[in-house]
Amino acid sequence: MPRFSVVIPAHNAERTIREALESLARQTVPPHEIIVVDDGSTDATGAVVRSFADVRYLRIGHAGEGAARNAGLEHASGDFFVPFDADDIAEPTRLERLGEAAAARPDLDLLSTDVWFLRDGRVTGRFYSQMRFEVEDQRAAILRGCFVFLPAMRRIPLVAQGGYDSTLAIAGDWDCYLRMLHGGASAGLVDEPLMRYRLHERAVTAKRSRNLLLRAEWLESVPDRVCLSREQRRIVLQTARRERGRGVRARTQEALDSDAPDTRARLFALAATPGAGRLVRVRAAAAALAPRGARGRVAGLV
Repeated sequence: MPRFSVVIPAHNAERTIREALESLARQTVPPHEIIVVDDGSTDATGAVVRSFADVRYLRIGHAGEGAARNAGLEHASGDFFVPFDADDIAEPTRLERLGEAAAARPDLDLLSTDVWFLRDGRVTGRFYSQMRFEVEDQRAAILRGCFVFLPAMRRIPLVAQGGYDSTLAIAGDWDCYLRMLHGGASAGLVDEPLMRYRLHERAVTAKRSRNLLLRAEWLESVPDRVCLSREQRRIVLQTARRERGRGVRARTQEALDSDAPDTRARLFALAATPGAGRLVRVRAAAAALAPRGARGRVAGLV
């Protein structure tokens, strides 16, 4: 069985990190080590973590999730690096099942499991009921969408690819997996929901347009960061256009909902965005030309 180093970045996580650590303590196959990297917390996160005798606690200045994971990677010594969020909950057999898969398939460098999504404490779905795991052409698939979810990663090839890009404000995980797969790694899936992942609806909604547009910027930069074939370049730029269209639509809807002064300008911008789709662009143009009070009705399905 391989050794698993579980690394948890934590920023002001005193309310959730105890449950996360308790779930790791209940693993049927214990982790080789658990490293919590406190990303400049100002609450009692450190005190909670230090109450667990077998957990290693590191503290850095607030630098973001990617920097915290890289700090943990520097201190990890297991065969696999296992990223874990401070509000995740692992099912008791997660590491056991990952270990069995790793032992059976030593050719795989990334190993995902399915996860339950939690919203307000209730299960609302599973990741792989919405996303297809790609087996055949993983290098092309990762350019279309992130089909791996917080996988355990073999530590040596992860280090060889440079770990996480801590300069990215969004899509840091996706970027990491993309670079590993295009560097020669392969991914596998344990098709069981072995982790519970919390969705924070308000935070996601508040940042939706910003995150989508930042993701589009990152996708547009991928051909300069990774060696791609002509067809792979076409795929990733097509994905970037899709995400930019989604971002502009979300930004326009936010303006319509708030009746912002720049709503008309955003509608005209949406009408000129190829990735937004023809119907949406027509609706946006019509809404931009409509009287102010009628814009929301005309925009319809923006």
